[in-house]
Parts: sequence; C-alpha cells; structure tokens
Amino acid sequence: MDPRQPHNDLPLLPPNIDLETRAVLKRCVTARTALAELRLAGHLIPDQSVLINSIPLLEAKDSSEIENIVTTNDELFRQASLGYGDATPETKEAARYRTALHSGFDTIKSRPLSTRLAAEICRAVTGKDYDVRNTTGTKLQDRHTGEVYYTPPEGENHLRELLANWETFANESTLLDPLVRMAVLHYQFEAIHPFPDGNGRTGRILNILGLIQDGLLDLPTLYLSRYILKNRGAYYRLLGRVTTHVEWEAWVLYMLEAVEMTSGWTTQKIRAVKGLMNDTTAYVRSASPKLPHAVVELIFAHPYVRIANVVENGIVGREAAGKYLKELTALGVLQEEKVGRDKIFLHRKYLDVLFSDDHTFVPYERRSLPKALGGMARRGNA
Repeated sequence: MDPRQPHNDLPLLPPNIDLETRAVLKRCVTARTALAELRLAGHLIPDQSVLINSIPLLEAKDSSEIENIVTTNDELFRQASLGYGDATPETKEAARYRTALHSGFDTIKSRPLSTRLAAEICRAVTGKDYDVRNTTGTKLQDRHTGEVYYTPPEGENHLRELLANWETFANESTLLDPLVRMAVLHYQFEAIHPFPDGNGRTGRILNILGLIQDGLLDLPTLYLSRYILKNRGAYYRLLGRVTTHVEWEAWVLYMLEAVEMTSGWTTQKIRAVKGLMNDTTAYVRSASPKLPHAVVELIFAHPYVRIANVVENGIVGREAAGKYLKELTALGVLQEEKVGRDKIFLHRKYLDVLFSDDHTFVPYERRSLPKALGGMARRGNA
C-alpha cells in the first residue's frame, strides 16, 4: 500500500486471522495473572483516592511524552494538586489526560465503550471541541524527516462506519480473551485515527477503560504508557506491520507483555506506597498521638497540600489544620513552601516513592524525633 494514500480499505473487525495463537494464549495466562495481582494490590489502600490521584498522573505524563508532550512529574503533580495558572502548556496538556481518564472512569460505570465516549475523551484530552474528522489531508509523518508513513481513512461517513464496527467489536466479541480484544481495538482505533488530534492519548485511555469494563481492573491504575514509552520504536513499528503485512501476533504479544510488565511494576509501587503509609502512620502516632489520622491519610491523597484541603475535607477548622500541617513539617514528614501568597506543604518522601523505579523508601527513625516533639511523644505514650 502507498502510505501517502488514505487507507480507506482498512479491513473491518474481527480480523480474518487466528488471533489466539499458542504463543498468544500462553502470554495471556501470565499477563492476566499479573493484572489480577494488580487488582488485588489496589485493595491494600483503604482510601482509593490515593491511587486514583497518583497512578493516573504517572500514566498521563508518559502517555503525553509518547506524543512528544514533555513535562516533569513534579510540575504535573503540582499543577494537578494546586491548579496554578503559571504551569507550562505541556504540563497543562498532560494534566488534561488525567482529567479525561477520571471522566472516562466515571462514565464507563454506566455506559460502555463507544464512539461517543471516545469523542468525549478526545475533547477532554485536547481541550478542543473535536468530533469525527470531516476534512481531508490528515497524514502521519516522521517528525524529523517529514516522511509520510501512514495516511488514515477519510470521509466522515466512512470513519463513522469504521467506528461503529469498532464499537460493536468492543462490546460483542465475547469469545476473544479481553486482553487480545484490547490489543485489536487499540490497533484499529489508531488506524482509523478518527479525530484531528489526540488519537494516541485517547486510544490509550480507552485501553484502560476497556479492561475496567471487562472486569479485569477496578481502578484506572494500570500504568501502561510506561512500557510503551520505553519501547516506543517497537510500538509504532508493530502497529505499522499490522497495516502493511497483517502481522497480528507480534502486535498482540507486544501489548500482552506491556500489560504484564506494567502490572507487575505498578503492583510493586502500590505495595511501596502502602509500606510508607504504615510507616508514616506509626511514626506520627508515636511522635504526635493527638494528630488526627485523617490528616495523615490526606497527605497521601494530596502530596501538595494546603490548609484549605484539610478544611474542605471536613477534618478540622482552619486554625487546627494549620497547626497540624506545621507539626508534620516539624516532624520532617512535610516540607513547607511559599507559592505566591499561598503556603503549601509538600510530601516529598511520598513523591520520591512514586517517582522512583526501585519502589523503596527510608523508614522514619523513631529514636531521632525532633527535640521539640520528643517530650510530646513521651507524654503521649505514657
């Protein structure tokens, strides 16, 4: 096929080929096992907002970086937590990814995967009022050389027919393993390329929502873009090989490995977060037993926390909230920063756990409590 010509003869789903080869089925077993462990790990954290607020941001950063929208974890978490207007355009765009994922997560509870849902996600991701393309001239090009490597189908009616077929396959192809179906759906969505922009990010959100719809995930905590970013060359090459050589097995195996690897990585991350939560709780309880446990829980849901966050969550009033955050700062749990006229408290140890690859942290040392709090701790334990 000529990559410069619209791929209007894109085959409908399902592919006319055996998708569940022996190698694919073997990999499905290990991928589903890893995904099941991730699902169970999510229940280790009683406050689900801790995971919903953090893992999707990591996913947002890497999914955006796949499209060369580059920000840092610190900038993204600060923007998501505080919403200050001085963030870079790249950071704001990546933050919209998490907003789109959250919105899709809420929607998938009552509505299945559909063209309508995909359009809603695309609008949230891009911040633009996009709908299915009705113009010509969309081409995918090498950003360095300008060479056209794929031209998606054209014609709004044709695109909607392809999307209707995609939607039917998503919701009615129950004989396929859900992970295999996810891989096929992702290829087809990217090949249709239905929107003027945001297709890659929209498609990767749809992957996660599909797994939730199929009951393989309870929360949007699969950090799938981490694997894709690290293996971006293979991602685009294998997508292209399905188009040009109908090489489905290699593509499906790639996606199964992505699920398995990122499930294992995210499971370890969640266990590290749970370990830090337990250690922090024990440390604060021994040093400042009167400090409400709800405040300790809150600084994991909001690693950039303000006095207003404590008040808005109905924990205590403003004066007590300020006192408790100052107390956690004196204990070395938080770091106080001034941002404009606002005062924020940064949970750096937690952020370090989220951002690291080794899932470790240095436990708090009970024997080296700050002197100002030592007496308080002894009185509280008396």
